[in-house]
Amino acid sequence: MSGNDSQADHPNERSESASDINAGGAIFPRLKALGVDCVFANSGTDFPPIIEGLAEAAARGEDLPRAITIPHEHAALGMAHGYWLATGRAQAVMLHTNVGLSNGATGAINAACEHVPMLLMSGRTPVTEAGRPGARTVPIGWGQEMRDQTALVREASKWDYELKFPEQVAPLLDRAHAIAESTPKGPVYLSLPREVLCEPAPAGSLAAPATMRPVRTAPDPEAITQAARWLAGAERPLVIAQRGAGDAESFAAFSDWARDWGIAVSSWWATHLAIATDHPCHVGADPRQWLEEADCVLVLDCLAPWWPDQHRPAPGAKIIHAGPDPLFSRYPVRNFRSDLALAGEKADIVPALVAAMAGLPKDEARVAARRERVAAAAKREGERLRDLSRPGAAPGLTKPQVGRALSDALRGIESRVFSELGVPLGPLERHEHGSWFQEPHSGGLGWCFPAALGAQLADPEKLCVATMGDGSYMFSNPTACHQIAEALELPLLILVLNNEEWGAVRASVTGLYPDGHASRANEMPLTALKPSPDFRRTAEASRAHARRVETASELPDALEEALRVVREERRCALLDIRILPD
Repeated sequence: MSGNDSQADHPNERSESASDINAGGAIFPRLKALGVDCVFANSGTDFPPIIEGLAEAAARGEDLPRAITIPHEHAALGMAHGYWLATGRAQAVMLHTNVGLSNGATGAINAACEHVPMLLMSGRTPVTEAGRPGARTVPIGWGQEMRDQTALVREASKWDYELKFPEQVAPLLDRAHAIAESTPKGPVYLSLPREVLCEPAPAGSLAAPATMRPVRTAPDPEAITQAARWLAGAERPLVIAQRGAGDAESFAAFSDWARDWGIAVSSWWATHLAIATDHPCHVGADPRQWLEEADCVLVLDCLAPWWPDQHRPAPGAKIIHAGPDPLFSRYPVRNFRSDLALAGEKADIVPALVAAMAGLPKDEARVAARRERVAAAAKREGERLRDLSRPGAAPGLTKPQVGRALSDALRGIESRVFSELGVPLGPLERHEHGSWFQEPHSGGLGWCFPAALGAQLADPEKLCVATMGDGSYMFSNPTACHQIAEALELPLLILVLNNEEWGAVRASVTGLYPDGHASRANEMPLTALKPSPDFRRTAEASRAHARRVETASELPDALEEALRVVREERRCALLDIRILPD
């Protein structure tokens, strides 16, 4: 190179110090320092500097987060979601420019709704047409340019930014991670322009401790004291719990506390288990009777704790909302009355309430009578569900019957069940913290299958079950999910409850127009999924065990056989279970 040659004349040549790597290669080492285990990636033409950095690190024998190729972006977000549910550790997702981000946007909406932290990144198509490393080369470099790529996920992100300079990699990832893990938790987004990824970045401090720590919001002690007094003094207290009761320790404390004080607990549209389904204070999913008479209601992390047109709190009842964001401030309209709000992680709120109430006077005779009444109601609800789910209760298979059969099959097996319009909680008994997850209330379907894959990856020894409707199974991009399961050796039990329709849509129509033309039609418009594909073929394409089940008598043997395949052969097993419409 002559003395007057410049880098502008030779854009692909650059000089780096021995301690420099390209900015793309700096991302994985910094994620490792932040405690990220996996990066779920769907790569594209913006990834060359990242891939080169990974290959260089592998040649040096560096220990980095596991880079996992995921053939569909929705699956990548779902797996990061499920991994967090199993471990409590935020993971990273890397996607391809705007088109990859658009495919992942539904998963980001789901994560935001459920306060699931994750580091979401996508490349940004080059903005330069020549003269720089990483400049545009092929037509998609022009076709993928957007004025505001981040707008695709901005409303689902706690924080977003675009990497401007290579030396920002570490500090921006530190900030993103800290914000994602702060109360209330949620996804964050960082855009990665290809030109910046190609530039040299300092490598010396990539393994250093994080420069920023998450904020954990603690509940106000005065508010805890007030809530404790209201609950302890109540004649007819009620808890409505939707998203669990915190961690394993607070889950156990919540169970003991409800029993000790004889407090009814309703699991209205639960997405996480807050209390064992057969707990003597668990009065079931519908809070109607209890809400109408309650003089104090604790709403424990519920986006929508009741149905306003159907359920009404008793006049004069004290209503307490508690959770990471008790007012759910990111939602424009949510007008459930709140007389007192407790902000913080449930793992902090629950023990604080338990401790505050332990020091308050308790009328033992009154509590004992209430405990007996609540237990009797819980027993009646259990008997109702058993009648509903017994074989022969309907002329064909129903979701409650499948739930009861699955419950029997899983008895004595440590397991996590992920349900998306699949088996219902109640007929399916669940007892342990972290043993039940239902689809987020954002309704981004296709979540269940990849979430179960993520949890299975995080904890290979615990059985994971994905149970979903036929529509949800198709939404999950099943070919991609089965490929992931085979490639990563993730043996799930998959139950597709197949009624050849979008049952939730039909139920919504009949609920709004019970005597309308659509409700009386032989086949409701825009709901049928007929003819049903042979889902067994999709599963078998990735070497999974697959079987169709059409009668209640077949189901126990089919479940037993599928569980043997999953647990002994370590292969996925899918049951296509034909059920009646809800």
